[in-house]
Amino acid sequence: MEAKSGYVSISTENIFPIIKKWLYSEKDIFIREIVSNACDAINKMKKLVSIGEVDLPNEEMNWKIEVWLDKKKKTITVYDNGIGMTEEEVLKYINQIAFSGVKDFVEKYEGKTDESQIIGHFGLGFYSSFMVSKKVEIDTMSWAEGAEPIHWESNTGMDYSISPSKKINKRGTYVTMHIADDGKEFLDEFKLRETLKKYFSFLPVDLCLIDANEKKKDKKEETEEDKPTTINDPNPLWLKNPSDCTDEEYKEFYRKVFLDFNDPLFWIHLNMDYPYNLKGILYFPKLKLPYDSLEGTIKIFYNQVFVADNIKELIPEFLMLLKGVIDCPDLPLNVSRSFLQDDDCVKTINSHITKKVADKINGLYKTERESYEKYWEDINPFIKFGCLKDDKFHDRVKKSIIYKTTDNVFLTEEEYLDSIKDKVDKAFYYVDNVAQQSQYVKMFNDSGIKVFVMDGPIDVPFMQMIEVKSKEKVRFVRVDSDVANALKSDSDKSREELDSIGTSLEEHFKMASNNEKLKIKVENLKSNIPAILTLSEEGRRMQEMMQMYGAMSMPMDEDMTLVLNAENPVIEHLYAIKDDETKKDDLELLCGQIYDLALLAHKPLEAEDMTRFIERTSKILAMVSKKEA
Repeated sequence: MEAKSGYVSISTENIFPIIKKWLYSEKDIFIREIVSNACDAINKMKKLVSIGEVDLPNEEMNWKIEVWLDKKKKTITVYDNGIGMTEEEVLKYINQIAFSGVKDFVEKYEGKTDESQIIGHFGLGFYSSFMVSKKVEIDTMSWAEGAEPIHWESNTGMDYSISPSKKINKRGTYVTMHIADDGKEFLDEFKLRETLKKYFSFLPVDLCLIDANEKKKDKKEETEEDKPTTINDPNPLWLKNPSDCTDEEYKEFYRKVFLDFNDPLFWIHLNMDYPYNLKGILYFPKLKLPYDSLEGTIKIFYNQVFVADNIKELIPEFLMLLKGVIDCPDLPLNVSRSFLQDDDCVKTINSHITKKVADKINGLYKTERESYEKYWEDINPFIKFGCLKDDKFHDRVKKSIIYKTTDNVFLTEEEYLDSIKDKVDKAFYYVDNVAQQSQYVKMFNDSGIKVFVMDGPIDVPFMQMIEVKSKEKVRFVRVDSDVANALKSDSDKSREELDSIGTSLEEHFKMASNNEKLKIKVENLKSNIPAILTLSEEGRRMQEMMQMYGAMSMPMDEDMTLVLNAENPVIEHLYAIKDDETKKDDLELLCGQIYDLALLAHKPLEAEDMTRFIERTSKILAMVSKKEA
């Protein structure tokens, strides 16, 4: 062949700044692109062998990719024994860059920052090498009979020279990158190895990193022990049939990929063949901290090459709380292999993943209820978030949603409604602070009503969503929001008598509580406590929402109702001495103590209030001691 030179078919020198700025966001992408091209070359050769186009001896089907690092020459070389290229193919696939007009590309996208606009337009992967290289060489030889070895090189990516190669004499390709100063970090072996592991831990072809300088020191013939070790696993677990995988293999794979030494709770092995090819494993991790669930990672692979973490178009948002791997060779990736194009394929895959997760949850609930209840503390934030974000997901799993009671019993909505049908009207009573609201819990439990624990940050919006969607028109009521009929005892006192007690004592409690807006109500309660404080569910939710968004709102205390227990001896005593001037101090002392006791079951006392409470308690104890003496 004759030596040739010329210019790459690009009509403007602005193409490479655009590649750097918009197409590839990270420098290390050049490693992914060049090694991926090497893998593609091997896959093409495998295809030719499989269809009988070419017959190779077994020793020539030892497929491999080698990455050679030469710190002295400041080069990184990627070698593959794949299909190779002829001179015509080099001119077509390397020099032309793409089959569209690059001038149109530059005119359309220069000065724009929306990466989605360049999706799918040009095959520029090889030219990512110029992001870090001052010179790039290709030595290649095609598999075709009679093919000659070709050498191509370019200093800028804008011009090139092509000539016979002296470096290669058999099928395959070497891509040698002479690393520029701004890419010298990749000449560090540790950095290069970690980059290769990042993208190619599961590459389907054996991948080795070789230190060229160390190799040159050894002049002896290479033995088996001298051969470089592969840095990848060509057969990842997600490619195996689920029935052939053991629990220990799933756990070991999880620990290896996510560096989490806590075993996952359970997992879902995805295996989709139609209408798109998708495989993967999703893990439900065990939470160690309250907000661990917000730190999930779904690793996306394309033919076993890592693309990115958590591609939002592909993975439903609520699944981002999980950990897992998904490999889909049908993904409609853009040229930078980092972003998805708008495609029905994405929606189909998204929907399939959601369905598989819902099926797994329902399956656990139906067949492993005991284990499912043990998992609930860890998985309920994910399920609730999923229900909030995806109506279809909620519809699929709604019958598998369970609620934990204060005595660690788990009930579905249907089971709970059945247990209270003779007690309260479709109300889910709950607490968000078990210790603080324990007095209310005892009253409900004594009346045979289960109380649920809803203390997570996602529980309030979740409860509101259930209230809207429930066919049974259920409502969630915090235990201190109202006095359920089931808590009231039968008594001879009429409503008129109860209201009379409240009217008589109202001013005394307002004065003792220093709250002129305090409402007083009197009921006959199935309890020995003198009083409880209530705050309407709607009012409290509104107040909390306004506070969450920084809006001005009135203090919650101003909307509280103090419910006095007419059957309690202390309340009866207060009613008896209300008009006795000699008992005025006692009346004020007891009213203040009753109010603070009720408030303590509702929220912690402020510092000054706590001081007064302790002082008042001391006075009452002194009075009792004096009386007994």
